[in-house]
Amino acid sequence: MNEQGREQGWHHVFPLITVLIWSGNTLVTKMAAGRITPPSITFYRWALAFIVLSLFMLPSVWRARQQVRALFPKLFVLGLLGMMVYQGLAYFAANTTSATNMGILIALSPLLSSLFSTVLTDDRLTQGALLGGVVSFAGVLWLISGGQPQTLVDFQLKPGDALMLIAVSANALYGVLLRRWNFDLSRWVQLYVQIGCALLFLTPWFFLSGPSPITAENLPLVLYAGTLASIGAPWLWIKGIQSLGPARASLYMNLMPVMVAVAAMWFLGETLGLHHLVGGGLALAGVWLGQALRKPLRP
Repeated sequence: MNEQGREQGWHHVFPLITVLIWSGNTLVTKMAAGRITPPSITFYRWALAFIVLSLFMLPSVWRARQQVRALFPKLFVLGLLGMMVYQGLAYFAANTTSATNMGILIALSPLLSSLFSTVLTDDRLTQGALLGGVVSFAGVLWLISGGQPQTLVDFQLKPGDALMLIAVSANALYGVLLRRWNFDLSRWVQLYVQIGCALLFLTPWFFLSGPSPITAENLPLVLYAGTLASIGAPWLWIKGIQSLGPARASLYMNLMPVMVAVAAMWFLGETLGLHHLVGGGLALAGVWLGQALRKPLRP
């Protein structure tokens, strides 16, 4: 295999590890329900990440201050989409839906990323991305209908499922905009500034909502969310998107249903039904289709 081929192969490690960390964070999000309010854990996790990054990022940000100033509006939008809207809504969703459902609903990311990418970037929609997205969507419909798709005629989404769909849309748009703008700026600097922008909104939300105290019970959840999920995963995700493109990178999100479902059974005692297995199987099929069929729909 030539050097370019080896490099392309290594690029797939970035979204894969990201999804593994995010699968764990989905369990943390569910476990946070009832232990700490959504505004509080959202603020704590990003404030912790900002403090940790400040220990070694301030000199780099100062050197890049002119670039940051010029790119600030775009970084601000990314910070709101990726750090505030996506994860903030996910914490609210966890109050009225299961971790298994959350993991499977995230399987819509490839379809949404492909559609957004076709409209907003030069990426061409491939046969695999479209077909894989449709297969994933079919799995989600099977999930939310409890394995009885005929009930979808009169079906109403649970509040948690609806919030999770909005959150996933925000995250898909985040990935596409990140690829479109493709800043000539260090990934760490990008991440640091995005977190700082999100905190501009999260801080007043935190204080106005009645903060939850940090306790021995919720401290491990905050630490996981504020380090691995807030520093390691976003950096790997940014690198994966810039290397593979948002549509291909987001295909790995289809692995989350299986990872989350297994972990939720093991750690949270959630029951895995046949409709979960069918939905998860369709999600995995979407991954394979997206990677195997790379021919564009149009030249």
